[in-house]
Amino acid sequence: MLRETLDLLAPERGGLFVDATVGLGGHAEALLARGPAARLVGLDRDPAALQRAADRLAPCAGRVRLAQGNFHELEQVLAELGVEPAGAAGLLFDLGVSSLQLGTAERGFSFRLDGPLDMRMGLSELTAADLVHHLAEGDLEKIFRDFGEERQARRIARAIVAARAERPLATTSDLKRIIDRAKAGGRPDRPGRGKPAAGPRQGRIDPATRVFQALRIAVNDELAGLERSIEQAVTMMAAGGRLVVISYHSLEDRIVKNTLRDLARGETDPVTGTPRAETRLIEVLTRKPLRPTAEEVAWNPRARSARLRAARRL
Repeated sequence: MLRETLDLLAPERGGLFVDATVGLGGHAEALLARGPAARLVGLDRDPAALQRAADRLAPCAGRVRLAQGNFHELEQVLAELGVEPAGAAGLLFDLGVSSLQLGTAERGFSFRLDGPLDMRMGLSELTAADLVHHLAEGDLEKIFRDFGEERQARRIARAIVAARAERPLATTSDLKRIIDRAKAGGRPDRPGRGKPAAGPRQGRIDPATRVFQALRIAVNDELAGLERSIEQAVTMMAAGGRLVVISYHSLEDRIVKNTLRDLARGETDPVTGTPRAETRLIEVLTRKPLRPTAEEVAWNPRARSARLRAARRL
């Protein structure tokens, strides 16, 4: 959703823009190209992604500063970089996992590639393997249900606990095999094939999708600080500044929608119970989330779940 993002951020206005999830630098590169007078601060928790972004943005090095940091600590990270409150013309959050992370087997994000159960976006110590091997069945069930909205969370958690009692689940393929068998009702692998029995697909969604999503969210604590991050982003924007948030599943989008709604509504008068207009911080620019076009999904299937919401600082 690059065109929509740039139209809403309007970098041709110039000023300082913050890409809080710079990833491989695709949005940042396009933003700088469209806004010759724009400057950019790019953050990411993944050092490998930051290096790739630095290489990509090298032609614009005089207008770019990159730093490793988690957007959950946006205000602090930007302060350390010398960005003053109300100093940004725009901020962008492109949430979720990057193509670099998904496409690198040893990062362990994708069930389509055989690799270790890692899933760390940054340098944290906790891995997906730690959760799978050490959490109680009830805790695993809660993660799958709350973070993956997985309807068979209990069955899958029980299957994982039973499997790990026999041998460690060392790889993404090991975990996917357990998930597929659990969702297929526990049917055993067909002799001689070495492949998991395929579970029922939920529409176009692979049976393992929601569990892998849930583990990734838990490992990286993705949802805990999202509301506060959006609030911090608003305080860092100048009047007229633009905020764009792209999310990829309903849990993220719900937090984004509710946070923007509350900031646009303002504080509630304790006497009358009505919103106080003078305390409104933003105007929401997207009544409903923007979705990718069919053409974009055709050439980039990963965009199919994207939802974009935007707001303007008052």
